Amino acid sequence: MLNNEKINVMSRLALYEQKNKEDISMSKYYKTDYIRLQVLKTVVSVTLGYFLILLMIGIYKAEYIISKAVTLDYVGIGKIILTIYILLLFAYTIITILVCSYKYDKSRRNLAGYYKFLKRLDRIYQEGQIDE
Repeated sequence: MLNNEKINVMSRLALYEQKNKEDISMSKYYKTDYIRLQVLKTVVSVTLGYFLILLMIGIYKAEYIISKAVTLDYVGIGKIILTIYILLLFAYTIITILVCSYKYDKSRRNLAGYYKFLKRLDRIYQEGQIDE
């Protein structure tokens, strides 16, 4: 015989799993581990992006750099490049921490309802085994 409550709960669980795959994958991590992973991705991305931008600027200004190679202040340029890199990295890291912390907390709130339905489904199965 069909159990309407069981069908209803299973439908809700399947719908949630389809819509919120990211929440379920996020639940595998502790909050600190998830944020660290995202910060690591951010550091790699910012570093790679900054390097590519410097490379493009260097190629664009190649003629000037070659013509002034002896008289350029390489230490000053290096300090400016490093300062900008550190500021960018700091800003993006702070933004990543804030955004990922918010996303993780929101995901946990959403998963509370999902786990409630899982417990209800488990209770339905336990009751079904007792009846048999």
